Amino acid sequence: MGKNIAAGVIGVFVAVGLVWLIEMIGHAVYPPPPDIDFSDVDAVRHYLSTLPLGAFAFVGGAWFLGTLGGTMAASRIGSAAPRLFAMVVGGFVLAATAFNLAVIPHPLWFSIVGVAGILVAAWLGQFLSTRRTAE
Repeated sequence: MGKNIAAGVIGVFVAVGLVWLIEMIGHAVYPPPPDIDFSDVDAVRHYLSTLPLGAFAFVGGAWFLGTLGGTMAASRIGSAAPRLFAMVVGGFVLAATAFNLAVIPHPLWFSIVGVAGILVAAWLGQFLSTRRTAE
């Protein structure tokens, strides 16, 4: 059981690390203006309305790949069914995303695509993972 808890924790850390890395690359490619006040909801909404599709692709891709990588890492480390790790890692990323979407005014289409991508990535991660056989 301890091994499965550790696998779940490691999977979440892998997911968070991948999301952070990919989003940082996205911020390097599409840097925010230096004078934007992120505490001003209207300014953030206006800023997001000016972003190209590629900027949203980095964020959505980060959520997708983070969930996929975290689920696969946890599934390979732990001995429980990969579905459990898909629910743990996917649930964590989904909760963090819901908070992000509630705090930052994203376009509706992106919210829908982002959440759907996380669900697909969690399913795909558990589907692609191979369970280790009992030794």
